Amino acid sequence: MTKRPPLEKMAQRVAAASLLILFFLPAKTYAAASDWVTSAGGTIRLVAAQPEGDGTIPAILEVKLKPGWKTYWRDPGTSGIPPQITIDPSSGVVLQAINFPAPKTFGEGAGRYVGYDTPVAFPLVLKRTRGDGDLAIRASVFLGICEEICIPVQGELNLILKQGEFDNPLDGARIADAVAALPQAPSSEFNVATASFDAAAGAIRVRLQLPPEAKADQPELFLAGPSGISFGKPAFGVETGIQRTADIPVKFSGKDKDINGKPIALTVRAGSRSMETTLAFE
Repeated sequence: MTKRPPLEKMAQRVAAASLLILFFLPAKTYAAASDWVTSAGGTIRLVAAQPEGDGTIPAILEVKLKPGWKTYWRDPGTSGIPPQITIDPSSGVVLQAINFPAPKTFGEGAGRYVGYDTPVAFPLVLKRTRGDGDLAIRASVFLGICEEICIPVQGELNLILKQGEFDNPLDGARIADAVAALPQAPSSEFNVATASFDAAAGAIRVRLQLPPEAKADQPELFLAGPSGISFGKPAFGVETGIQRTADIPVKFSGKDKDINGKPIALTVRAGSRSMETTLAFE
């Protein structure tokens, strides 16, 4: 005969089983991500977390690319459409900046462009413009996704952030991972030692201090400037090791041929690390 457990122990087991069932049931989460906008080459959506104390809203534009498809960096080169986001002012939110992980270079010559060939997330600097309460964020997005040719993708992304509700932890992790993947700030071991503009040669010359682990690799340089300024393929000097020089051709498409006072964003990829800084010439 099987001995039955006391009623007290049975009650304890039932209670424990109930807790396990509750633990594994999906928790109720509130919208921290928009629906996906679908295109031939991939999908895009907006992911956002609860506003922080200063009103900053952690967010990303997430782009899932299909194999063989690419999308573009902030300055794609001679062709391509960089990501553009417009926030509806009635949302009570403004977009202050789009940040970009270090890209790659594709193609050669006139067909050379800069972008990404794997899924990518662009961290956004959003800030609320009104006080407390729920936020209904409405954003229009426009970017290019290409395989053999570039296909413009345009869509509306909408999400609601309910005040005081918990964020979806998976969405929070996606945002944190995207921020961690951004280029680091200059440091003593990874920086631009000097930068100058040679007007006669029409080129920027930089001298780089690279991290020790990247001394065997040739770095990759990516530059982006204001409208009317574009950049050619960098030409590296003969040096090896952790100090390198490079000349980057500068092209002016308008009447203004002056680079002085115009901020130039420089991203450097060296091995598994990347760094970003702003060049300014006087």
